[in-house]
Amino acid sequence: MQVPERDARAIMPTYGRLPLDITHGEGAYIFDRAGNRYLDLFGGLAVNLLGNAHPRMVAAAEKQLRLYAHLSNYFAQEPQVLLAERLKELTGYPAVYFCNSGTEAAEAAVKLARKWGSTRSKTTLIGFSGAFHGRSMSPLSLMSHAPYREGYQPFLDGCLHLPWNDTAALERSVHSDTAAVFLEPIQGEGGIVPASETFIEALSRLREKYGFLIVADEVQTGVGRTGTFLAADPGLLRPDVVMLAKGIGGGLPLGALLVREELSGVFGRGGHGSTFGGNPVACAAGLAVLDVIRDEKLMARALHIGETFMNAMRAFAQESSHMIVDVRGRGCMIGIELAAPAYPVLRRCLEQGVLINVTRERVIRLLPPLILSDEQCDVAVETLRGCIPAAFEDAA
Repeated sequence: MQVPERDARAIMPTYGRLPLDITHGEGAYIFDRAGNRYLDLFGGLAVNLLGNAHPRMVAAAEKQLRLYAHLSNYFAQEPQVLLAERLKELTGYPAVYFCNSGTEAAEAAVKLARKWGSTRSKTTLIGFSGAFHGRSMSPLSLMSHAPYREGYQPFLDGCLHLPWNDTAALERSVHSDTAAVFLEPIQGEGGIVPASETFIEALSRLREKYGFLIVADEVQTGVGRTGTFLAADPGLLRPDVVMLAKGIGGGLPLGALLVREELSGVFGRGGHGSTFGGNPVACAAGLAVLDVIRDEKLMARALHIGETFMNAMRAFAQESSHMIVDVRGRGCMIGIELAAPAYPVLRRCLEQGVLINVTRERVIRLLPPLILSDEQCDVAVETLRGCIPAAFEDAA
């Protein structure tokens, strides 16, 4: 019996599995048990910034694993300290809280906002349509997408959902009781939709007036994926709290909350915690990821990949406006919105040895590693140029 069949018998069916039996990965490729090679533009859903089995990350994790795999957070641990110090250097945020995932980062951010607001008569939390912050109850309370929420009511009180990029709705809804506004600089699960400049300007202006917190969910956009370490413009927005996960661990479970100085003591000792948060092996791997991004200038590489890919696809879209509605994104975070469901394109690309992802039914979401070569980028473009029209012909 093959692994996918055994999986179906042993594991709760909470995921729509792709029909592959993956054995290993190397760089931007993954391989199945039959020896087939796939160019991975799925990227572990924005996790595998360095692709698969990067030797420096593997060496760092193995070295730490031989020292100790876990101590508990009753002890100061050098891998945590080194990674926190590097994050402070890169972002300017003076305090870091480590966790294991984006969902845990969102939970921590909600608790932080609520505790901070509890002494200021500020209780309301605001999220936006199209947002995705995780699957536990706090993140779900901030999200409006029905398929994620159905059957899990009641949610947290005091959570308000507003239309994404609707400045007028934002101005009507923010008041003195607003504790925090949660947003993704570029919505990932929502279809690679960036916050507009006018929306960000209004949000910054309203914060000055009402004194709430801005929480930036950079779980997908952060750690260099969009060509800068954080996607949020530090001059225009400057979030009070930043959520990180996915790419920061390079494939190991790791998340973080970055906060400005005034918020560093909000939780206090025992006010929040995690048994595995900041696992030393994950932190050692994360530091190696940041070293490689710096040494190999991968943020500049991400911008180059994005510009090359989107220019090529926009040129194709001009020839194929009946099929392609929009091409958008930044760096290695690219969305191609189609005029019809995109799943047939996914299946055709899979047959051609290229892995892509689909979100919001009609958006091809590409989250390639920052190490993607020009040749691999060309292969991806040509595959999509062939598979998109073929899928539309099949549906005709």
